[in-house]
Amino acid sequence: MLALLFLAGCTTVPKPAVGARFVEREVVSDGVRHRYQVFVPAASKTGKLPVILFLHGSGERGSDNKIQLDAGLGPYVRRHMEDFPALVVFPQVEENGEWMGANVDMALAAMEAATREFNGDPQRTYLTGLSMGGYGTWETALKAPNRFAALVPICGAVLAPAGGRALYVTEVADAPDPYAALASRLKHVPVWIFHGAKDDVVLPYDDRKTFAALKAAGADAQYTEFPDENHNSWDATYRHDAMWKWLFAQRKD
Repeated sequence: MLALLFLAGCTTVPKPAVGARFVEREVVSDGVRHRYQVFVPAASKTGKLPVILFLHGSGERGSDNKIQLDAGLGPYVRRHMEDFPALVVFPQVEENGEWMGANVDMALAAMEAATREFNGDPQRTYLTGLSMGGYGTWETALKAPNRFAALVPICGAVLAPAGGRALYVTEVADAPDPYAALASRLKHVPVWIFHGAKDDVVLPYDDRKTFAALKAAGADAQYTEFPDENHNSWDATYRHDAMWKWLFAQRKD
């Protein structure tokens, strides 16, 4: 009996698997502390994880570190938590902020911190955003042109929307041809642009110009315009299976 108890005491009990989850984290960027969210896949996923940096739209700005999960990629990941294969980083811009300057630095710092902590793969790191975050996708990619394996900007643009606020891609806005300038600097990064044909907030003509400039520069670029979608073309984008298959196939050399 004692021998059986001794053997039982020496048995290694496996640790319970850690399920897929969202976790809150903080990063200090430019001397300022910022909170952000990270989706971490289930512990059963082995090896380095693909990483997605998601940039929210203007409606999700704030300081609660929650509502950036409420539109776009956050709801999609929640619906597919148990089998979504990638680490996803969700920074948040404060009220009235844009994905420019220090906010881009913050987003990149959050991405790098999460990549280190959760075994992310620097060779399979992707960037996507919607509306204001679509602008931010270009802004961030231009600031870190060798960091991402692929880009998925949604209902964004390069220049300010007609009659809208001063929202534009600062890195190329002053160039004689902003679209050609962007294309020349990002032609080495695969990109798939999405927009709604009925978008009356950020009109699709700007993305059409960007796509044309990328193709003229020889870039690996695709453009999908959903004929029946208005500004919310992000739900259609994130449920587009072909986009995910394409995205996760991209890898930096």
